[in-house]
Amino acid sequence: MTREEMKTEALARMAMLGIFPQTIAQFKNEGKVSISEPPMGAFYWADDADLDRIRLFEEKNEALVCVVIRSYTAFGKMDCYLYVSKYQEEWEQDRTDIVNMDGDNGLLAYVFNCDMPDCSEFGYIGVARTPAAGLRRTW
Repeated sequence: MTREEMKTEALARMAMLGIFPQTIAQFKNEGKVSISEPPMGAFYWADDADLDRIRLFEEKNEALVCVVIRSYTAFGKMDCYLYVSKYQEEWEQDRTDIVNMDGDNGLLAYVFNCDMPDCSEFGYIGVARTPAAGLRRTW
């Protein structure tokens, strides 16, 4: 699986999620990964340490991160990486999860715990669209 094929899939998922069109265009044209910040889900570009962590995750897991959902919890600051894996056989299920996204159905993500990195893990998270065409974690 090439990075370009993964990028095409990532762009399709971003559109399915209803992400702000300029954020999608910046990812498509410039490769910029954006972070959806609470409370309204406004997007900011990942840079410096955030971008270093994203690139390390991509290299280690042979994945492409398309957007990050940031949340602040009792367990610390969490960055949820929505990504495309190199395993094309997983893509259909990932798309189905987006279509069926609601209060009880979540999306597979890698959750990086910024305050306790050893507690970072893969898992399903609840995701909702925000009025600012961003995303927020609900559970």
